Amino acid sequence: MSLTAQDKGTVKAFWAKVVNKAEDIGADALSRMLVVYPQTKTYFAHWKDLNPGSAPVKKHGATVMGGVADAVAKIDDLTTGLLNLSELHAFTFRVDPANFKPFPESPAVIISTLSRV
Repeated sequence: MSLTAQDKGTVKAFWAKVVNKAEDIGADALSRMLVVYPQTKTYFAHWKDLNPGSAPVKKHGATVMGGVADAVAKIDDLTTGLLNLSELHAFTFRVDPANFKPFPESPAVIISTLSRV
C-alpha cells in the first residue's frame, strides 16, 4: 500500500490533534484489546496485573503510542523506519503477526469516543 502526499498530510494533521492524549489513548486501547481479544494476554503473562488501567497496561499503552508517533515521523519510509520495532516483536518477543490485527481497531474505538479531537 502506498500513501499519497495528501494521505500523509491527513495522517500528520490527525496525529497533531490527538498527540496530547496519546498516552491515555494507548492505555485505554491496550486495556480494550486485552479484554476484547483475551488471547493477546499470553504475550504479557509476565505482568503482575493485566487489568484495564493497571500500571503495566498504562506504561505499555504509552510505549505503543510512542511507536505510532515514530511511525508518523517516519511516514515517508515506514518499512525502513519501523524495521527495528518489527524485528523486535517478531524475533525477540515472538508475537504472532495475527495478533497485531486486532490492535488498530482499539485506538480507533477509543478516539471515536472522545468528545472533540
